[in-house]
Amino acid sequence: MAKEKKLVESITSMEEDFAQWYTDVVKKAELIDYTSVKGCMVIKPAGYAIWENIQHELDRRFKEAGVENVYLPMFIPESLLQKEKDHVEGFAPEVAWVTHGGLEPLQERLCVRPTSETLFCDFYANDIHSYRDLPRVYNQWCSVVRWEKTTRPFLRSREFLWQEGHTAHATAEEAEERTIQMLNLYADFCEEVLAIPVIRGQKTDKEKFAGAESTYTIEAMMHDGKALQSGTSHNFGDGFAKAFEIQYADKDNTLKYVHQTSWGVSTRMIGAIIMVHGDDSGLVLPPRIAPVQAMVIPVRQKAEGVMEKAEEILQAMIRAGIRAKLDDTDKSPGWKFSEQEMRGIPVRIEMGPKDLEAGQAVLVRRDTREKTVVQIPEIPEKVQELLDTMQKEMLERARVHMEKHTYTALTKEEFKKTADEKPGFIKAMWCGCQECEDAAKEEIGVTSRCMPFRQEILSDTCVFCGKPAKKLVYWGKAY
Repeated sequence: MAKEKKLVESITSMEEDFAQWYTDVVKKAELIDYTSVKGCMVIKPAGYAIWENIQHELDRRFKEAGVENVYLPMFIPESLLQKEKDHVEGFAPEVAWVTHGGLEPLQERLCVRPTSETLFCDFYANDIHSYRDLPRVYNQWCSVVRWEKTTRPFLRSREFLWQEGHTAHATAEEAEERTIQMLNLYADFCEEVLAIPVIRGQKTDKEKFAGAESTYTIEAMMHDGKALQSGTSHNFGDGFAKAFEIQYADKDNTLKYVHQTSWGVSTRMIGAIIMVHGDDSGLVLPPRIAPVQAMVIPVRQKAEGVMEKAEEILQAMIRAGIRAKLDDTDKSPGWKFSEQEMRGIPVRIEMGPKDLEAGQAVLVRRDTREKTVVQIPEIPEKVQELLDTMQKEMLERARVHMEKHTYTALTKEEFKKTADEKPGFIKAMWCGCQECEDAAKEEIGVTSRCMPFRQEILSDTCVFCGKPAKKLVYWGKAY
């Protein structure tokens, strides 16, 4: 029993130290391991399986939205990166450079891809000639490198996995429509699959992507009240097209510049799942993203008939389309229960000799730990019902948490007091001046998260300077 308790006790309490709790969970649930390359991580099978499910579901949605997958090089010549001034300045501090090929110095430095706008622009300049070539709606699944000073597993690492969509359109209207379409696709995915509610909105000019005309974002709230930018979609207008001479012959035989977008999400989403749904026992995975949705755990598995019936239950669930496994290791049942909770598996099925005799099993939900006794033939149907209920209720709990920790401020004093005492989002009016946005960060320690699509009018004046307000903004401390 001491060993069984130790598995859970080795996780720091969320309330005691949230950052340490997070590190404990990603390590002890065997999602990642550290490497000899500082700031980089090994994504272990349990972690990569979550990413595979994210990738699979997003890729399906992308294809339904007319997106095609491609792959471009991971190296970018320095001269190419320099073509768009704002873009290169935005990424310069994070760029890793290749200076040698083997023992020979390169004639031109190569940037290790921090993002691929410039490569796609170079490609489009040679690939797009006529209005008949448009639109180009491409995506690539790849890794990128950004030389971060402070790293944390999944949330910020020097190399991370992501997808980056890059599109080219004939008109500004088409580009804007695609930018919003992909942001809404991300938001729907977060809410429907990850059970994470998000705020949809636009970034301020200060916070928008380097080189973009406008940046749209989905912002999620973690358990500790901090914000996590969970996906972005950028409208580049024709700025990159002019820098890279991406022109096409329109129907009237005049040359016109294309309008471009880019959009992306990354393995940061796994960090969001952990921090929104986890508890002091470890992960709590939403059923739709969980690699293993149900675990069959035989009790006294050497007893006659127990393992045979457990295997029968497993096969019945697999036939029903449930991602299920059987824990037939020689660990004690208590250890198996703790391990299943640590790994966040949504439902476990307990069955021992007495259950076998009664023709039943016990279903246990990971999130609420509620137990349900079910007749063996009904297990697949009941497990699916539990998974559906759990998915719905996890989203609702996260939504309630976000709403409970979203505050309003009408004065600077109220804004500062709320930021100091109440972790979460703060809704406040803003005049649109960067000076006030800078003051929020420097004096209060919060940043603008987004100008939500659903605007409200809390007052007529800016919370910082008292001038006429232009926008409602969500503010907060962020990862």
